[in-house]
Amino acid sequence: MKSKLAKKMFALGLTAVVAVGSLAGCGNSSDTADAGSGSASTTEADVSGGSHLNFGCYVYSTSYDPADYQNAAWDSIRHGITECLFKFRDDLTVDYNLCDSYEVSDDHKTWTFHIRDGVQFSNGNACNAQAVADSLNRLYTVCATDAKSSTPETYLEMESITADADANTVTLVTAAPYADATSILCFPFYSIIDVAGDTTDAEHDYTADPTTLIGTGPYAVASMDETTKCSELVKNEHYWNGEVPYDSISVLFIEDDSTKASSLKTGDIDLTENITTASDLEELSGDDAYYVSKTPGMRSGFAYVNFNGILGQNDALRQAVFLAVDGQTLCDVTVGGMYTYGCAVLPSTLSYDYDSLVNPYSYDVDAANKLLDDAGITDSDGDGFREFNGEKITLQYITYVNRCLSDFAEAIQISLSEIGIDVNITNTDSDTEWNMMQAGEYDLCDSNWTTVGTGEPSAFLKNWYGGDNGSEFYVNSGGTNYCWYENDEYDALYDQYMASTDVEERADLVIQMEQILIDDCAVLVHGYYNSTFISNAAKVSGADIHTVDYYWLSTEIAPK
Repeated sequence: MKSKLAKKMFALGLTAVVAVGSLAGCGNSSDTADAGSGSASTTEADVSGGSHLNFGCYVYSTSYDPADYQNAAWDSIRHGITECLFKFRDDLTVDYNLCDSYEVSDDHKTWTFHIRDGVQFSNGNACNAQAVADSLNRLYTVCATDAKSSTPETYLEMESITADADANTVTLVTAAPYADATSILCFPFYSIIDVAGDTTDAEHDYTADPTTLIGTGPYAVASMDETTKCSELVKNEHYWNGEVPYDSISVLFIEDDSTKASSLKTGDIDLTENITTASDLEELSGDDAYYVSKTPGMRSGFAYVNFNGILGQNDALRQAVFLAVDGQTLCDVTVGGMYTYGCAVLPSTLSYDYDSLVNPYSYDVDAANKLLDDAGITDSDGDGFREFNGEKITLQYITYVNRCLSDFAEAIQISLSEIGIDVNITNTDSDTEWNMMQAGEYDLCDSNWTTVGTGEPSAFLKNWYGGDNGSEFYVNSGGTNYCWYENDEYDALYDQYMASTDVEERADLVIQMEQILIDDCAVLVHGYYNSTFISNAAKVSGADIHTVDYYWLSTEIAPK
């Protein structure tokens, strides 16, 4: 059975149909020859010459406003436009950035940060304590309305944010004690922009005109064209932290993985991120003309289980689904090693004692069939699919084409057919999937999350936190539990975790919560995503992907 399934999954992983599109509307690298490859036209950003980079990436956002929504916040840092008070090192320890020292009160509720002297925004304005306080106050003010959808209060509940101009310090008073606010302030929501004291957002519609969004990063926004899906960046002449290597960068938004690969080979782009087509990545890795940087990051790929649906109504059915999925083969073969298999929601590389966890539902098709048979979930009409309460079981699986998620969905569809479970896949875009997830219109819903985006997993683990407010629990828990999972023991451990400032105790509580999710078959984990950067080896140096994938267009990446 396993051999048959592996062959099917291998074929699925290598024969997926892709649409290879052409690039238009952005600049060429300064020394790229026109070989009749459909190269994009030259833009204002590179007309004057100088060093230029063409960077191809997925369309995560067409906004750079950290208050708009999470992907916008991420892209503002990823594209080198904004920075936070702190930043993560590759080992997930915290380093100073716009802040160069801080103090915390004994109750861990008052945090005072000294802002690094001499930092300027890309427009030349001073990034001082008042500017930082204005930026953070604006974030919380506009995100408290329906106009924006970022949720900074999910990570850091704030009582007040004030500046001391003379001391050049910003003081945050939080509503609850936090073990480490510095790691939370690494999260892209808290990137600092120049709002000139305006906390109403009335004069700062950054979505309508991204060029008005001013940060402290090495690059500034020159233009963004949603029609051609291109963003033009220019050097920040006021950058505080060393030389900026490129005079201009064209960010080309490319949704299809094979288009990224072909554009790199034709010279239309010099650098790209996360090619997830196994055959393309294998070809580029074997060619000395390209440098492939790969690292196990902090992302998990998984499918939410809707506990308001059929999988939540019957434990045997849900357990059989988990038993029928060969996660090791999916990671190693179907997606060509772009994920590392694991059964827990947090990556095995993190410091949460993965080896102590026990998975009672590891791959076993015979056990899955027996479990269903014993539960009376059988195929009574001989059509090859089992029934539950007299009706054919058809699971609604929603997914989208990014980071191999749709490949996992199709392989799982094959796996479940082997035990008589029908699966209907809806392959859509990430925004539509998010809306369907919120509405509960699924049985399985694919996702890929950064699990420790603030250096610890409280926001991620909140996806399964129920609280104690009955049918409205997912709303009262911050609106993040869209799988309607409830477990009193899990909730109690989560509450204890949030109240603790002891590092060892918090780590032990995380391990206990992970084991509960495994035992309850609460989330179908695919594995842990391995992030990649792929660059033209002759033109680009320093293009190494970081463990924390907030940091893409850094000053480390430079022309050769």
